[in-house]
Amino acid sequence: MTAEQDIASVAGQLADLTRTVEEMANQLREVRERADRQQERANSQQERTEVQQERIDLAARELAEVSDRLQAAANALRESI
Repeated sequence: MTAEQDIASVAGQLADLTRTVEEMANQLREVRERADRQQERANSQQERTEVQQERIDLAARELAEVSDRLQAAANALRESI
């Protein structure tokens, strides 16, 4: 093999390697973008969960207040009888 053939062979291998690295970089970018989208969805879901929990807590407090008022009304009714 002559020096020119060696250079041509190495150049071809380098071109193949460059294409492979570019493909891997594209795949990595796609994986990163998918991971970012999944994280955004997870964050959004977490926020919705927190809002729902706040609403549940508020409803529970309101229900407890109503229960207390009903109990007081029932006690007052018993005393009046």
